[in-house]
Amino acid sequence: MRKLINGLFVAAGLLLTTHVANAQQKFGHLNSDEIFSTWSEAKTVSTTIENLAKTKQAEIDKMITEYQNKLKAAQEKERTLSEANKDVVVKELQAAQTELTDLQKRIEEARNKAREAVEAKQAEVFPPLQQKVAAAIATISKEKGLAYVFDISASQGFNNLVYFDGGEDITGAVKTKLGISATAPAAKPAAGAKKP
Repeated sequence: MRKLINGLFVAAGLLLTTHVANAQQKFGHLNSDEIFSTWSEAKTVSTTIENLAKTKQAEIDKMITEYQNKLKAAQEKERTLSEANKDVVVKELQAAQTELTDLQKRIEEARNKAREAVEAKQAEVFPPLQQKVAAAIATISKEKGLAYVFDISASQGFNNLVYFDGGEDITGAVKTKLGISATAPAAKPAAGAKKP
C-alpha cells in the first residue's frame, strides 16, 4: 500500500513538473505569406521564375501556331484530292502527317524541358531565401525566448496550428531582420483557429 501511495506521489510530482515546464515555454507566431509577399528579394526571385516560364511558354506557343498552320494546310490539301492527282496528293499528305507528328513530339518535349527548367530554377533560387527566413526566425525566437513559433499563413493551411489565442507575432521582427519595409499593411490571421 505504501509503495502505491509513493508511486502516486511520484506520478503527481512528475505531472506537476511537466505542467510547470510547459507553462514556462513561450509561443510565437508569424505569417510567412506576408513576409514573402512584401520582401523585395523574394519578389525579385518570383519575377525571375515568372519571366522564365513566360519565355518558355512563348517558345511553345510559337511551335503550336506552326503546328496549327501546317495542319490547316494539310486539311486544305486533302480537299483537293481527286483521282487525277491522287498519287501526288497522298504522298504530300503522308509527308505532312510525318511532319505534324514530329512537330507534336517536339512540342511535348519543349513542354517537358520548360517544366524542368522552371523547376530547376526554383530549386536553385528558393532554398537560399528559405534559409535566410529560417535563420531570421531562429535569431528572433532566441532573442525573445520563444520555445515554439507557428506559421499562421493561409498557404500553410493551418496544418501547424491547432489552437491560437494570443502569442507573440514576430512577423514584423522577421521582416525587419530581412530588411523589409514595415510600411506594408499587415495581413491578419484568417479566422478558424479556435479554442478546442
